[in-house]
Amino acid sequence: MSDQRDPKPAPPDLDTKTRFLLAPGSYAGDTTAVELVETHMARVFLTDRHAYKMKKPVQTAFLDFSTLALREADCREELRLNRRLTTGVYLAVVPLCQRPDGQLQLADSGGHGEVVEWLVKMRRLPEAQNLAARGREVTGEELAPLVRRLCDFYRSAPPLAVDPVAYVTDLREHVELRRTALLAPELGLPAAGIHALADFLVTFTRREAPLLAQRAVDGRIVEGHGDLRPEHCFLTEPPQIIDCLEFNRDLRSIDPLDELGYLALECELLGRRDLGDGILASYRRACADPAPALLEYFYKAYRALVRAQLAAAHLQDGVVAEPQKWRDKTSRYLDAARHYGRRAGAHAA
Repeated sequence: MSDQRDPKPAPPDLDTKTRFLLAPGSYAGDTTAVELVETHMARVFLTDRHAYKMKKPVQTAFLDFSTLALREADCREELRLNRRLTTGVYLAVVPLCQRPDGQLQLADSGGHGEVVEWLVKMRRLPEAQNLAARGREVTGEELAPLVRRLCDFYRSAPPLAVDPVAYVTDLREHVELRRTALLAPELGLPAAGIHALADFLVTFTRREAPLLAQRAVDGRIVEGHGDLRPEHCFLTEPPQIIDCLEFNRDLRSIDPLDELGYLALECELLGRRDLGDGILASYRRACADPAPALLEYFYKAYRALVRAQLAAAHLQDGVVAEPQKWRDKTSRYLDAARHYGRRAGAHAA
């Protein structure tokens, strides 16, 4: 007797999942609209009160989201890590299910069936309250609670057992990776300027290797946030710091002076050098860090190079919605890297 059961529906592809998640009726409650925010690695669906983050099935040198099991594991790690610097924001890892009839349903709206995707569910925060939006008019007093939360986090974070030589070597290798990426012919960036900047940073890691290595010896390297940008910092009550770099532990194993130096740099690019200076001064007091200005300038130059390469990468995505925006960002970060490279060079002389 032949099997008359209906055939199993084909698993949905990324675009099918996206169309479902863009429909307001896919969510529990009275969602009226859904907005899509796309990044290299994920698609984020913003409803009236929540955000649902779906990983793309991508694989790079730094991450692997190529299978459903790997994406689930990363979602759970994102939930765990981001709860360190938030309160009541990261809510759950939610399965997207496919019923036997092929229809999709979110489990938190009564869905059941075979799990075909996993999403991180978050409470939406008011965009008008993040540091990128408020940076031009926020006061140091208003920023202070967020800086205290970060300093408390670094002070309580267990130091990582990092080999001092490996720490310096990794910095040098990352400079070389960014150099190579920025020299891609399709970017059309001036090769001489890229080489001069990267050569300075590489030379610094060799000449100042004892200074850099001492950070690891002193237990200054911790498992930090990894992507401490103003748009991830919310001046709410309590302050919230979202969207850490969850997919690669090595990339978030960081010196707090490096991490906060990057946030200070971003404040400077917003036209608020005073905020950046205040952040670093508060950190040095709270965490008793006497590191010389030379090290701060190096870290800022290094992070600006990293951000320049990440901005330039958007120009290699095929059809780019706002190419001039990314060219301008690349240029600004390269200018910042050269500025802080000169300051580091002057202090080293």
